[in-house]
Parts: sequence; structure tokens; C-alpha cells
Amino acid sequence: MVLLNAAIVPWEEMGGIKLYSHISEFYEIISNLNDSDALLGKSLVRYEIKDEIYLWFNLFNGKLFKITALKNYTGKLFDVIYIGMPFDRVLEIEPSFEYDDFEEVYCSPKGIYIETDPVKKYSITDFGIH
Repeated sequence: MVLLNAAIVPWEEMGGIKLYSHISEFYEIISNLNDSDALLGKSLVRYEIKDEIYLWFNLFNGKLFKITALKNYTGKLFDVIYIGMPFDRVLEIEPSFEYDDFEEVYCSPKGIYIETDPVKKYSITDFGIH
């Protein structure tokens, strides 16, 4: 179960789920998902818990290597940054974010990336930890 109001802790956890957990710990969640909730690549799989989070697993070692918070996630990053917040306010709080042209996200060396919506004045649409 995802704890939607849990703090976002870069390099460690989100939603009460720890990075580098093994996929076997998620069989109950995964078995209840639809096929359309999974995206399979050559060496990874991404499972979506609808509007809550994406879980990204490496297929070679079974480890959870990335978690992405989606629109229904209410937990905060650094106790103040949340989904829907205007990005200019984020930069006032945490100036380490820089735009990555290739990935089209704002990245911080602190283990977090943020996607924004240019239509909604660059408000945060999701967070990811890795």
C-alpha cells in the first residue's frame, strides 16, 4: 500500500516504499494491476498505481531503481515542496535544480527530479527519486 502523504526522501524512499527493494516484495500489488498498468522495456518494467506512483524495476536484478509520484501524491519534498506548486517557488526554496534539456526535467544532485507543466505556469506535475 502506498502512503500518499509520506515525505519524499531522495535516495531513500517515497510513499513508504524504499528504493532498491526487490520486486518480490510487490507481488500482491502487481498481481492486482491490469496489463495496461505495466510498461515493459528491454531491461526494465514500470508499474503504475493509478494517479499515485510509478514503480520502476530493473529486470536483471529485480531492484526498484526509481519511484515517481503522480498527481494524487500529497507527501512533500524537503517538508515544503509539493505537486502543483509553481516551479519558481521551488527554486526559491531549493536552488539546486537545473533543467536537463535531454530528459526535459529539472534535476537536483540531491537525488530528485521534477517534471513541470508549461501550460499551468510550470507547476510541478510529478517528482521522481532515484
